[in-house]
Amino acid sequence: MNPAPGAADGDTAPDAAVAAAESNALVDRRHNTSMSLALTVLAAIALVAALYLARAFFVPLLIGILGSYALRPVVDWLEAHFIPRPAGAALALVALVGGLSWVGYSVREDAVAMIERLPEAARKLRQTMTEARASGKTPLQNMQEAANEIQGAAADAGLKPGTRAAAVRAPEPSVWLRDYAIVQSRLLITVAAQAPIVLLLAYFLLASGVHFRRKLVQLVGPSMSRKKDAVRILEEIDVQVQRYLLVMLMSNTLVAICTWLAFEALGMEHAGVWGVAAGVLHFIPYLGSALVVLGSGVAAFLQFGSLLHAVAIAGVALLVAGAIGHLFMTWLQSRAARVNAAVLFIALLFFG
Repeated sequence: MNPAPGAADGDTAPDAAVAAAESNALVDRRHNTSMSLALTVLAAIALVAALYLARAFFVPLLIGILGSYALRPVVDWLEAHFIPRPAGAALALVALVGGLSWVGYSVREDAVAMIERLPEAARKLRQTMTEARASGKTPLQNMQEAANEIQGAAADAGLKPGTRAAAVRAPEPSVWLRDYAIVQSRLLITVAAQAPIVLLLAYFLLASGVHFRRKLVQLVGPSMSRKKDAVRILEEIDVQVQRYLLVMLMSNTLVAICTWLAFEALGMEHAGVWGVAAGVLHFIPYLGSALVVLGSGVAAFLQFGSLLHAVAIAGVALLVAGAIGHLFMTWLQSRAARVNAAVLFIALLFFG
């Protein structure tokens, strides 16, 4: 006996309605997912833009927090030996500032002599480059001349017959180096002006001890499990940051000492200043070492007047930075910390 046509239609209608409802729900979920992703991306962009615009506030704050992380083991040790925590924090900061001041005082004469010789070195470098250009065209000049000829031919092809394109004028000399030096000088003055703020922030964080951590734990809510998770996360952050700073300090100190000794053995002038510069700039991954290699090579060429000496000095700087700063530090970080150097490099480029 065959089913009635009305019953078949009644069974098909609910199935179609259910399929349509599921299809609409799937479309709504996809739309909501797309909207959530778009809002998340926009919020991330807004957060990064806000951090960049407020970097004058956040950069000293971050440096102060990192300084407190670096000095916390020292303050904890002093507190364990019956020295009050505020006094131990002040003593640690005074020792840090005193050590940095002693290093700066030790190399001040060489640094002043280097700064005084900068105009003479620049003139000598310019004269050397002028003589090199006069002796014959370099491949870069030949490529530039060929590009100018191609540009002129293209301009002539676009004109009517009987007319001639105007000669291509040589570009005016760029002043980007002077502007860059001015900007970096202003940045250095700004950093020096913010040093007291950084020291005060580091002092208060060190003197407060665990009180600041307790305040952070209280912000997560009354749940005991969430408080335990927050404490575990804060302890992991403490361990990782302290290990990374210890590895960075060891690596930069070794780079500074080895660069100083190597340059002194090769007869490089102001070897101590170059050692300090290598140790400080090595905090900037990749770019800092490249600046030291390039600067020392140019300085060696101006001092000795020999390309062989320049290559030797630059090669030694590269060897020290590569062996200690990259191989040894990479191995040590793999054992002690999990901070990515590429992320640090991008952050330094972004926040200046």
